[in-house]
Amino acid sequence: MSRGQRLAELASDLSLAVERARRLGLATTVYLLSMALVEVKEAVEADSGDDDDGAA
Repeated sequence: MSRGQRLAELASDLSLAVERARRLGLATTVYLLSMALVEVKEAVEADSGDDDDGAA
């Protein structure tokens, strides 16, 4: 499994965790997980961006 695939899987897991925490009313947990999700999504974009730079 590539780094990009692992990051995408992590983003998916975090999204599910955010939704579960939201349903449980855990506002601080939602916030923290959301911040982690932003970081992972940025890493996914950066990882895929590296491939685009190499192709150009």
